[in-house]
Amino acid sequence: QIVESGGGLVQPGGSLRLSCRAARMITSTFWCYSTDWYRQAPGKEREVIARAPNSGSTDYADSVRGRFTISRDNSKKTVFLQMNSLKSEDTVVYYCHFKHSSTQFPEYWGQGIQVTVSS
Repeated sequence: QIVESGGGLVQPGGSLRLSCRAARMITSTFWCYSTDWYRQAPGKEREVIARAPNSGSTDYADSVRGRFTISRDNSKKTVFLQMNSLKSEDTVVYYCHFKHSSTQFPEYWGQGIQVTVSS
C-alpha cells in the first residue's frame, strides 16, 4: 500500500528527499490522514521527527528542526521529507506513518528507508 522512494548514501552536509505514497488510498480519504516521519536507530525506540497533520501546522523534533522539511501533496497522496545539512547521526532507518482522524480507519507504516551519511 505504501510506496517509498529516496534514501541511500550521501556525504555529510548533503541532501536527500524521501517520499511515501499511499498508492491504494482514495484521494479524498488521504485528506483526513495526518502524516509523520519517524526514525529508528539500532537498539533504540522509534521516534517521531516531523509531523504534517491533515490540518494545522507542521512540527519537528529539535534534532532536525531547521534542517528537515516535511510536506505533503494531497492530490498525489504523498508525504515528503526533505533532508538538508545531513550529519552522520542522521544515519538510521526512516519510516513514514499515516494516521486517520477517525479510529475507524487503519493507520499505515512504510517499510523503512535506510539513510546513510558518510564520507
